[in-house]
Amino acid sequence: MNQNPVVKLRGIDKSFGPTIALKKVDIDFYPGEIRGLIGENGSGKSTVTSIMAGMQKQNAGEMFYLDEPWKPTSMADAQDKGICMILQEANTIPGCTVAENIFSGQLKKFSRFGFINKKKLNKTAQEKLDSYGLNHINASMMIDAFNFEDRKLIEVVRAVDENTRVLVVDETTTALSVDGRQMLYKIIHKLADEGKSVVFISHDMDEILEQCDTLTVLRDGNIIGHIEREELATHNDPKLYDGLVSKIRLMMVGRDIGDAYYREDYDTSHQDEVALEFEDVTLGELKNFNLKLHKGEIIGFGGLSDCGMRMIGRIGFGLEKLEHGRVIRNGVEIKSSQIAIKNGIGYISKNRDNEALILPASVGDNISLPSLKEIDKYGFLSPSKVNKLVDGEMDKYKIKARNRNHLVNQLSGGNKQKVSFAKWTGNDSEVIIMDCPTRGVDIGVKQAMYAFIAEMKKEGKAIIMISEELSELIGMADKIIIMKDNKVTNEFERSPELSESDIISSMI
Repeated sequence: MNQNPVVKLRGIDKSFGPTIALKKVDIDFYPGEIRGLIGENGSGKSTVTSIMAGMQKQNAGEMFYLDEPWKPTSMADAQDKGICMILQEANTIPGCTVAENIFSGQLKKFSRFGFINKKKLNKTAQEKLDSYGLNHINASMMIDAFNFEDRKLIEVVRAVDENTRVLVVDETTTALSVDGRQMLYKIIHKLADEGKSVVFISHDMDEILEQCDTLTVLRDGNIIGHIEREELATHNDPKLYDGLVSKIRLMMVGRDIGDAYYREDYDTSHQDEVALEFEDVTLGELKNFNLKLHKGEIIGFGGLSDCGMRMIGRIGFGLEKLEHGRVIRNGVEIKSSQIAIKNGIGYISKNRDNEALILPASVGDNISLPSLKEIDKYGFLSPSKVNKLVDGEMDKYKIKARNRNHLVNQLSGGNKQKVSFAKWTGNDSEVIIMDCPTRGVDIGVKQAMYAFIAEMKKEGKAIIMISEELSELIGMADKIIIMKDNKVTNEFERSPELSESDIISSMI
């Protein structure tokens, strides 16, 4: 590159207690560039960018921003000076309007004599939303009225302004549907065209190859190497694509993990016993929905944002009050999550940090929580039984934590997701509803989790898999149900001939 970097990092070290997160990291970020960062969970991607964006401080090393020493005191300080970071999980302020979220910390610009000019605030926020193609979002509405995806897009709009020089997008697309991702792609390319620097962190190999100009690979806190523009562009050549992907995977994990991601069988057989049944379920725009899920069966649900598939998962776990119909498990009507858990139903939410896990609690507490009533005897908990359960699940999923007392909010995204699985398999749930089960998970962990899901089927577990990744549904499900506007538009049986193009027309 002929231009000077916007940001330079030299010799950056970072440790968390005995855990070394970064080792002598050197990296440059250039104007007009979308640089991808890729690596397994815990490789250091988020750590290096969070240091640059003022979220935490390095133990050693130097940073330079616009050729001046860079020592941000906080994320707010960094954002004020032009370096912004969008995190994977929701980071909006509840109880406020969209406009108040977008201009949080800047409301003085709309204030006079101590009163905020809400009309001007809403108008300015709406103009900003519209400029990014988000005119379906009303700036005057409360943020709580919007779904997880729209709140992430609002975060992007909040982070980017005329002063932005660097935008870090940290696995944000895992929270977005196909439409939401396309909107985000337009935003980051618009910024790059304006000469801004974009740092794009993702586990999605195809996404990285399609959207990034250059790529940096991290492993165990080290920069393993860079893929420059010319080589990265070879992904468009079918003859060179596989070789490029294999090279990147090898750099990421240090070994050849092969191509066996998904199930290799096409056996759609299952037991006759119905594990979960939806009878004439009606809620809002979802009308008279019927489904029978059998033991040893994986039924996948796919579609675009707000198609209704996510509601199916929530209803199956008793999180929604039905207008009509019922959900039955072994003759018991599932009217609440407590009844669901008692009857062997587990639910892995897409909104991992707010719904699937208790972040301030330990790994052990999260894993054991659904099982406590089973372990409890005469009102007393047996610590040895709890520890045996937790240790067994941690070993099974190879959860990277110091011990069972390690706080979940200190884990990487992949290890958090493993805990989400472990709490239900530890409880020996017979029905598991999975909403985006490999969200924010690297390729090595993804491969392992697909193997766990395939094993669950063999054990006779009944699985509902809700996913925005068609390749995941095609690779794992016995049957795929596609929804649009809260209606089932098509069903597809597992087959080696089934492709994404066969399915897409039913989604749009």
